Amino acid sequence: MARKPNYRFERHERDRQKVAKKEARAKARAERAEARKEDDESGPPIVEIDPATGLPVGGRPERPAPPPETPPVAAAPATAPKDEE
Repeated sequence: MARKPNYRFERHERDRQKVAKKEARAKARAERAEARKEDDESGPPIVEIDPATGLPVGGRPERPAPPPETPPVAAAPATAPKDEE
């Protein structure tokens, strides 16, 4: 025999699970923010500069500059179709 559904209880349980999930996400987000804040407090890394080039020595190279923008090309004037007789 099938049981009688208890919609109110089931909805309450789903809502309780949603709240618990949101709280867990918020807690994890706060922990990540705290860890990130602790990393930032250590300060930027000290970089050695090559006197000959004035560029940083070692480490990851800087991202190259984007290519210069090209001026837009003027469109050819539109011509009306010729009437064939």
